[in-house]
Amino acid sequence: MSAFNTERLAQILLAPVISEKSTFIADKHEQVIFRVVSNATKPEIKAAVELMFKAQVESVKVANVRGKEKRFGRFVGRRSSWKKAYVCLKPGQEISFAEGGVQ
Repeated sequence: MSAFNTERLAQILLAPVISEKSTFIADKHEQVIFRVVSNATKPEIKAAVELMFKAQVESVKVANVRGKEKRFGRFVGRRSSWKKAYVCLKPGQEISFAEGGVQ
């Protein structure tokens, strides 16, 4: 993990993707989905997750999500494209985003 800059690793993970599909994947395949910086690499994402959440990562898969075209009246605009990472955790590892919430 010392091969990467700690400040860079702190900026790689933007937000967890919390949706119906991501919770299904988390339960079935022990994967967590993150929105990441568009120029992040798989080894950087792995190191960032291990640094931030103290969980062991087995593998990382990335997908580039194209921005949708949206209309604003008669004008057509486009949302920006972004990258998401499917982080597969080693067996027994878990990342919970619902800590401290109402039960």
